[in-house]
Amino acid sequence: MPTFELEQFELHTSRYRVEANSEAEAVTKLFNSEAEPVDGSLTFIEVIDDLGLPAEDCPELVQELRKLGVTGIDDVIPSVRSIDKIWIIIPRSLPPWPIITSSFRKS
Repeated sequence: MPTFELEQFELHTSRYRVEANSEAEAVTKLFNSEAEPVDGSLTFIEVIDDLGLPAEDCPELVQELRKLGVTGIDDVIPSVRSIDKIWIIIPRSLPPWPIITSSFRKS
């Protein structure tokens, strides 16, 4: 049975630390990539259903999803950025590694 890896559009926040003389200077330094990320501060907010794979790019997938009862598919497959079908090939003399054999990816 194949294995799949999926990317999902999600909204997260991160905290940054910067020395500055004012809030405006701190924001400017953040925008200029001069702020240091605070370790462990990544916080999940929500899944973003407004973005996703264009439905017109993968009509067979859309049809299959609808047969499985998935609703809400209009212009995009909600929140899905990419789907990669992964096959694990284990040679006799080398350690295993994943090989991507097919994918749908939104550019």
